[in-house]
Amino acid sequence: MKAKPEYRNRERTQVAVLDELVDRADDGMSVLELRAAVEAEIDDLEEALSTLKEDRLIVVETDGSETLIKPDERVIPDDPTEEDNEQSIGEWLRDRFPF
Repeated sequence: MKAKPEYRNRERTQVAVLDELVDRADDGMSVLELRAAVEAEIDDLEEALSTLKEDRLIVVETDGSETLIKPDERVIPDDPTEEDNEQSIGEWLRDRFPF
């Protein structure tokens, strides 16, 4: 599942983070899990997480020794669509070319 369309007009790493978090909205993800799932340099990932937190699009929960990151409820689509599994031409190009 992907984040709502209104949150997809962001920097590529931020969109990738939101998409991964939406896929695991109930469980959340650790920073290490995000690092493995999102193809980005650690500095880019750190910057994306910082920006998303400032914009209140992610929630950071600490449970004892474990810190989990979850998407804010408004980022999660209400109804999953079949389009979620399909990639547009623009997204395909964005994934392959650095612009």
